Amino acid sequence: MLDILYRDDVMVAIDKPSGLLVHRTALDRHETEFAVQRLRDQIGRRVWPVHRLDRGTSGVLLFALDADSAHALAQQFARHLPQKRYLAVVRGHPPEHGEIDHALRRVDESLDPRSAREGVEAVTAQPALTRYRRLALAEEPVATDRYPTSRYALVEARPLTGRTHQIRRHLKHIAHPVIGDARYGKGVHNRYVAGLCGDTRLLLACVQLQITHPQTGEEKVLACRPGRAFDLLAQRWHWRTAMDDVLDEAGFRLPA
Repeated sequence: MLDILYRDDVMVAIDKPSGLLVHRTALDRHETEFAVQRLRDQIGRRVWPVHRLDRGTSGVLLFALDADSAHALAQQFARHLPQKRYLAVVRGHPPEHGEIDHALRRVDESLDPRSAREGVEAVTAQPALTRYRRLALAEEPVATDRYPTSRYALVEARPLTGRTHQIRRHLKHIAHPVIGDARYGKGVHNRYVAGLCGDTRLLLACVQLQITHPQTGEEKVLACRPGRAFDLLAQRWHWRTAMDDVLDEAGFRLPA
C-alpha cells in the first residue's frame, strides 16, 4: 500500500517509495508497476500525475483527481511556482551553503543510466538553479577512494527550476554527488554506504512540497520523512537532531 499524505476532492499526495516509476517511460519498457497504476488501484479512481520524481528519489508526489485540477496544478509546476525541499546524503564535505546556477541539457533516460555523458542530448542547455545548505557532516576511518578517510554530508536542496535530474546533476557539478546515484555518483562510495544502511537506494528524498490549492487558492504544505536508510545513517552519524530540525521546518508532524 502506498502511504497517502493528503487527500481531498481534487488532489492526493503520496510518499513515493524509492525505485518506483511515476508512470510508463522509455526508461524501463519491461517495468510492470507504476505509481499512477498503484494509486489508481488503491483508491479506486483515475489519477493524473502533475509532476514527477526520478525513479530512485522518494518522497512527496502529487496527483490530481480530475482533468481541470491536473491542468491547473501542472501550470504551477511549469511556472516553477511550487516550493520543494529535498534531503540528500552526498559524498564529501560541501560548503555550508551555496547556489548552483548551472544550465543543463535535456537527459535521454532511455540510454544506459551508468553513463552520464551518453545520457545527455546535444541540445541547447536550459537555465537551472538550485540552492543548498549543509546540515551535518560525517567521516568514516575507511579509505574508499584516494583519501585516507571517507567523508559524507547531509544536505538540504531546494530546486528553483525543474530540470530532469537537476539536484543530482547540480550536486555532481560541485563535486558532491548524491550517494546511491548510479549515473552521476561513484560506485565505491555507493557500495560502502549501502553496506552501512543495508540499502542501495538513491539517498535523495523530497520531504516537502508547497503548492497552491487549485480550487481554494490556499497554500498547502505536504511533508514526509526521508525513509529508513536516512534514519539508520542519522543514527550512526549523529544526524538525528539536524534531520529532525529540517523536517520540523518543512512542516512534518508525527501523528498524535
